[in-house]
Amino acid sequence: MSTPRVRINNFIKAPELRVITEDGENLGVITLAQATKEAQTRGLDLIEISPNAVPPIAKIMDYGKFQYDEKKKQKVAKSRTQTSDLKNIQVKIGTGDHDLELKAKKASEWLAEGHRVKIDLYLVGRSKYMDINFHKERMDRIFKLITTEYKVVSPPTKGLKGLSAIIEKTK
Repeated sequence: MSTPRVRINNFIKAPELRVITEDGENLGVITLAQATKEAQTRGLDLIEISPNAVPPIAKIMDYGKFQYDEKKKQKVAKSRTQTSDLKNIQVKIGTGDHDLELKAKKASEWLAEGHRVKIDLYLVGRSKYMDINFHKERMDRIFKLITTEYKVVSPPTKGLKGLSAIIEKTK
């Protein structure tokens, strides 16, 4: 992940800047020349932290420390994001109870990890033309075996190959 380029010292283009010291003290709106001179007297860098503001905001601080802080913020933000995949379980009408329990156990694990689970009830041959309530009752068999609390995101809907439902963990 590349960070957007930050302008420092002589690369800043704005004629006037709102300048803040590394302590958080506001020096007000001053010219670029005054700001760079102030940074040089302190032995630090002038870093443009908010180029889109009017006037742009710059901070007087060590550039290495600024980079370190930015990487640290990105690392924390990245650790807070959670990816959830759509896991899939496939069942047929004649699937036995033991196999259903195993599949429900796996679905419970996936839900506990925060993933969504799609449950497909495949209908082959004559079973495609059976009563829709019978199909939904077969789907409910799996729902009852799942131990993790969940909510149904997409209720059982009829597709080309059978019934599909999507569930996810309740928050």
